Amino acid sequence: MDIDARGPRFGAAVTAVVLAVVLITRSPWLLAWQTLAFALGAAGGVGRSPYGWAFRTAVRPRLGPPREFEAPQPPRFAQAVGLVFAGSGLAGFTLGPEWLGYAATAAALAAAFLNAVFGFCLGCEMYLLVRRVTVRAE
Repeated sequence: MDIDARGPRFGAAVTAVVLAVVLITRSPWLLAWQTLAFALGAAGGVGRSPYGWAFRTAVRPRLGPPREFEAPQPPRFAQAVGLVFAGSGLAGFTLGPEWLGYAATAAALAAAFLNAVFGFCLGCEMYLLVRRVTVRAE
């Protein structure tokens, strides 16, 4: 079942704000929260993430009906990619080296920003590329 394309963009906007605050404050607790949000989105799909729930319950009812839908698999894969980067950032901020925390968090922020502002989901594009390569290999 396809999902409302506005949901992942909303989640990306919230994620971008959270990650920007993490870079400013170096808060491992806030980055741990974001890592958990990515983990829930990767495990259950974007609708199961906290930001997906917020979109579904607080934002979507105030919007008109969706005009654009997308398959749930690419955004779910993007959540898994975000989980890797946020987890790496969390490890860098808590265990060291600190530059890893900054670099991984900044990379996740850049990807979230691209999706939120321009509608370009880097993780989704990675998913589609992997699918094309694996289908051709068969």
